[in-house]
Amino acid sequence: MADRRRINGPAGATIPPVFDDVSTQKLKSPKTRSRPPNTTRKMYLKTGVTPSASGSAYLEIETSATPGVSGLKLSCSVHGPRSLPRSAPFSPHIVLSTHVKYAPFATKQRRGYLRDPSERDLGIHLEAALRGAIIADRWPKSGVDIIISIVEGDQDRETSQLQGDEVWDMMNVLGGCITVAAAALADAGIDCVDTVAGGVAALVQDAGEDSIPTVVVDPIPSEHEKILAACCIAYLPTRDEVTNLWFRGDLPASDIDLYTSLVEKGIQASKNANRVLVGCLTETIE
Repeated sequence: MADRRRINGPAGATIPPVFDDVSTQKLKSPKTRSRPPNTTRKMYLKTGVTPSASGSAYLEIETSATPGVSGLKLSCSVHGPRSLPRSAPFSPHIVLSTHVKYAPFATKQRRGYLRDPSERDLGIHLEAALRGAIIADRWPKSGVDIIISIVEGDQDRETSQLQGDEVWDMMNVLGGCITVAAAALADAGIDCVDTVAGGVAALVQDAGEDSIPTVVVDPIPSEHEKILAACCIAYLPTRDEVTNLWFRGDLPASDIDLYTSLVEKGIQASKNANRVLVGCLTETIE
């Protein structure tokens, strides 16, 4: 039986479409990137935003220069470590549980209240990235819950129809989730081998099909004509280790240098995010 006391929001996009005439579309400038290829957007990070949690953090990435394109806003809370229930099997390591959920209004396509496959994929990749950084042996028979709420997604919210950019937007979301979760873990006092941060690099093609593709860091789909491939990397700078690598796209398997260049640029983006993370934690200690 339906709940008649609740007024549900629309199932489609929450922003009305904008219809332009043909003359206006011809006058529009082509998609251009306002930042250099090796430059990431500005980032704001703060810990201790949720007093009721063991540790918490809030991450906000600068809005794109393209009109109508929103930035990325993430909120993370850590609950634990706490003892496992008596019915749970014995574990010599800490039991890590990650939960990533979009707010219903976070993207141009309204999200449901239950997690969809894309959100479950983000949780799996986040767990793999954090498991390589946490010293799990120091917390036996314990569990910790990491909950991330995506308040605003990194998308073009004025587009009336979905153009397939959501796959590439998930890369930026995962990179932000890794960084904000690392800050929340440090705020909770959970021991880690290093501060892990996420970074994204992509192979883009801007000047037509005949142009030479270039590798950029921190890509935004609305600023490029076509994204051929992208990778998100969780990197430990002090130990020089990669805890998670997520690659999507279509590249020739014979071009090893192109894969290597993508990974190197992803590590560079991770180092930039790690500087913001270390600076935030340093200010918190002082």
